[in-house]
Amino acid sequence: MRTDFGLGGADIVTINQARERALEYRRMAKTGLNPRFNAKRDIPTFEEFAKQVHIDRMPTWKNAKHGQQWINTLRDYAFPKIGRMPIDSVDQPEVMMCLAPIWTDKHETAKRLAQRIKTVLDVARSKGFRSGENPVTAIKDAQALPKVKAKVQHHKAMQWRDVPAFYANLKIRKAMAAKALMFTCLTGSRTGEVLGMQWAEVDLDARVWTCPAERMKTGADHRVPLTDEMLSIIEPLRAMQSDYVFEGQKRHRPLSNMSMLMLLRRMQVEGVTVHGFRSTFRDWASEVANVPREVAEMSLAHQVGSDVERAYARSDLLDKRRELMERWSNFVSNTQAKVIELHKVR
Repeated sequence: MRTDFGLGGADIVTINQARERALEYRRMAKTGLNPRFNAKRDIPTFEEFAKQVHIDRMPTWKNAKHGQQWINTLRDYAFPKIGRMPIDSVDQPEVMMCLAPIWTDKHETAKRLAQRIKTVLDVARSKGFRSGENPVTAIKDAQALPKVKAKVQHHKAMQWRDVPAFYANLKIRKAMAAKALMFTCLTGSRTGEVLGMQWAEVDLDARVWTCPAERMKTGADHRVPLTDEMLSIIEPLRAMQSDYVFEGQKRHRPLSNMSMLMLLRRMQVEGVTVHGFRSTFRDWASEVANVPREVAEMSLAHQVGSDVERAYARSDLLDKRRELMERWSNFVSNTQAKVIELHKVR
């Protein structure tokens, strides 16, 4: 009976080594031995195997940045200590060497590191390089590391009452970062969604911007209704004939990821982050607009309800969200609208 099995990844096993192993396995088979159980195996190091796991999983990463972060965590905190060790020699003491120094000071990073080490060791076991319980699981079950109560840190946000004055300040600035920040404030979108925005995603006739799934945290396309104020920001930028709506210093490339935050610092706006404007919009939607929760949440591209509820409620409430975004745009950009909205609160 024919049996097929791999000889190892191309970055670990050279062509000559693969040929030698294949010949060795054929000789064993001729004598009645099963190569799977009788052949000598070169045990890769933890670093070699982790890099192979990273390569194998590249097609599954949500985006290139996430994939790079995955291997970078291992590169910074695991490879210097256990990278050269054979993958079958890594046990609880070696894992503890990686986790313990950063467990309390960099707890979120340490948790990600533990999960990624566990993944590498699980895959190694499935490939026959390891046996027994995963040491990361054993450490967790034994509660060998102290419990850390991590405080949730929210993005610092501007009070919604202060947004119109801030927006008026932005409006007199000519920098591309100012235009991008104005658009971000009005749409309640995330930084990456706005900076990666391309003209191909914009339907001016339907007055809709469709942000593709690969840039969305939810992994699904998100339609953003475009108001008059939003269109007044982006339409003049068409004259640049760039692929990107908010072009950076390089032709056909977007603005830097830090451009809007640096603008806030130059404006000496303290205690505010770009992402925080999403929270500002959400507060206004609750306190002033008084819209149903699902309308406000969908405007921020948040998932609403359980999996079952979402399976039945498939509408993205575009028309209702358009009404909400019109009111928000009017409030942010128009002093008279501001007076009306404040009156509603009272």
